[in-house]
Amino acid sequence: MKIEDDEKVQVSGSVWLDKAEKEFLGSDRIELLEKIQALGSITRAAKAVGISYKTAWEIVNSMNNLADKPLVVRLTGGKGGGGTHLTPEGQKIISSFKVVQEEHKTFLNNIALKIEDMEEFYKFLRRMSLKVSARNIFKGTVQCIKKGAVNSEVNLVLPCGDAIVSIITNESVESLDLTEGKDAYAIIKASSVILGRDLHSTRLSAGNVLCGTVAKIVPGAVNTEITVRLSGENTISAIITNESAKLLAFTEGDHACSLFQASSVILGVD
Repeated sequence: MKIEDDEKVQVSGSVWLDKAEKEFLGSDRIELLEKIQALGSITRAAKAVGISYKTAWEIVNSMNNLADKPLVVRLTGGKGGGGTHLTPEGQKIISSFKVVQEEHKTFLNNIALKIEDMEEFYKFLRRMSLKVSARNIFKGTVQCIKKGAVNSEVNLVLPCGDAIVSIITNESVESLDLTEGKDAYAIIKASSVILGRDLHSTRLSAGNVLCGTVAKIVPGAVNTEITVRLSGENTISAIITNESAKLLAFTEGDHACSLFQASSVILGVD
């Protein structure tokens, strides 16, 4: 997929035909064949498509070697003069590739028609491609921004209704261009998440308390990883010491609350 200048998302792609586990034919090679057919010279054809004479002949030789019949032949002298020409097989290959290309275009257009909201689908793919070291990433919408002298408190609402508070610098708010209603990502390291039991009414200095049920417990040599399932099938992971895990004595299905400081929440945008 690609983003055009007007920010409209479109489905796009290219066609390559493989043979003997090697790339045999693509639009760039078809263009070279067409130029050879039109100009009758591999030198002029190479120049027209912007490659060297040597590269052009390497491509032609590769296609000829993989084809059942030669696509390009070099003629010297004779009644019709010399030069490089396409064989009937080469001309047939061009026509067949055009058919494949048109069918591929129709296929892509049909996909675009079947996906109701291409913009949202593209955003989802972008989120799936994020690579960060932090274990916990949540997508939400900026509900409000409370600006102070140096820092700002940003409230992010997740699709499930849970809220996450982040404290970042005013400079970061400006550089991220954060405004109310804008989508953003909350990123929290698992090591920054504290776990506890029945903390709903407890007064805490931590800016965020998200509660749910224990979904997974993975003990290690020193630490234990505990995953808590939140509202809307969201999950949050915490890395705690084995001593803490033993003290809490969680089992899968137990109610648990996750706590993390607002200053531990990193924000990001597309």
